[in-house]
Amino acid sequence: MSNKRIAILTSGGDAPGMNAAIRAITRKGLYHGFEVFGVEKGFQGLINGTFLPMSLESVAGILDQGGTILKTARSEEFRTEAGQAVALRNLENQLIDVVVVIGGDGSMQGAMRLSELGVNTIVIPASIDNDMPGTEYSIGFDTALNTILEAANKIRDTSISHDKVAIVEVMGRNCGNLALMSGLACGAETILIPEITNDIGEVCEELLESYKRGKLYRVVMLAEGVGRGHDIATQIAARTNLPISVTVLGYIQRGGNPTAMDNIMASRMGAAAIDEIIANKSDFLVAMRHGKLVSVSYGKENEFQPGVDLGEYELSRVLGM
Repeated sequence: MSNKRIAILTSGGDAPGMNAAIRAITRKGLYHGFEVFGVEKGFQGLINGTFLPMSLESVAGILDQGGTILKTARSEEFRTEAGQAVALRNLENQLIDVVVVIGGDGSMQGAMRLSELGVNTIVIPASIDNDMPGTEYSIGFDTALNTILEAANKIRDTSISHDKVAIVEVMGRNCGNLALMSGLACGAETILIPEITNDIGEVCEELLESYKRGKLYRVVMLAEGVGRGHDIATQIAARTNLPISVTVLGYIQRGGNPTAMDNIMASRMGAAAIDEIIANKSDFLVAMRHGKLVSVSYGKENEFQPGVDLGEYELSRVLGM
């Protein structure tokens, strides 16, 4: 057992809590006698051969840091057969037994490709969008949610002072989880997500009706998958002539100190990966299902597709009147 050599890499978009996962894998791995290496800059690091020996000290004091101490990148070279061959050769030269990949769905595709090449891999889900197939929760979502909530509450203060419609554009790609949950948490009057057909005409009618009732401000939480905030604002302004502000939160949603929930979840997932390595298991996603951590074998992750809760969307409409 003591001769196992583990490599950790973070890939794709950074997510708060990645460092907690790195720390858990490193410390529990060392506790069980494994050798642990960090790979800088994701799959590109496998090609570059940047394997860094990890120690108790190398992961000390990182729990409160956002981002990832191992850096991250999206590697076009790894998408090629030549790049994959170099990565495979470097892993063989380093005598790596298991590669633990921390990242989103694109990172999982990379891990699955390594698995096809004969490399044992494990994926820990980390994406602020919370849109990874196979798991109900991805590391980073709660922190991003709280970042949006803090910003939206401050934007609401200004919209009330100026009697404005405030459009807040958030990340999420084609998944509306961030917009829906942050909108519900901050009391957004309107939430626009890609899972629901959005009729700008109806949105404008609701805004005008709100103004008739004397409510002269309104927060519109907009998922980026619906459209650009400034384009939506132009359409609304043309139909209502209401004063509108647009705030695109952008990369601020990825940074910041991880919340307790994300650090705890990341620590549990990292520890679970080591438990499975001890049991000589690999080629799976560490997933959250019904409040419990489970291992989802590659190829079975699509049996569970994350999505918004339509009941919560309807609740947001009732409460946002």
